[in-house]
Amino acid sequence: MSTTTVTPLSTVEAERLIAAVGRAAEAAGVTVSVTVLDAGGHLLAFRRDDRAVLISGETSTRKAYTALQLGAPTADLVDLVKPDGPFHSLPTALDRPLLFIAGGLPVHRDGRLVGALGVGGGAPEQDHSFAVLALEELSR
Repeated sequence: MSTTTVTPLSTVEAERLIAAVGRAAEAAGVTVSVTVLDAGGHLLAFRRDDRAVLISGETSTRKAYTALQLGAPTADLVDLVKPDGPFHSLPTALDRPLLFIAGGLPVHRDGRLVGALGVGGGAPEQDHSFAVLALEELSR
């Protein structure tokens, strides 16, 4: 049996994600907050634009946490928690800071979950697109 060691998400990589989201959001004229968590859910990096709404710090963190815990983009989970969705009670059933709004992405390396990225402050579709761009830039 072989074991494969996967390098954890580093603070340098977390800062690269923050910077990439910042560039994308600035180009779109949107102020955001960005949160990067490691695989254990611990904060690696955080940034809130000067004029970003205060709640965006909380939403970016909750989006990252949700993507990490469920191993999926939060954009893919929104329909699952609607009143007619199979997991409609999940947000209230657990005492966890879950948020089912687009903008959270899990970060994988070699097929293993190594962290998560959350963006809040823009429209959900904008937050999601900024996060996707940042992960694409990190993988280059």
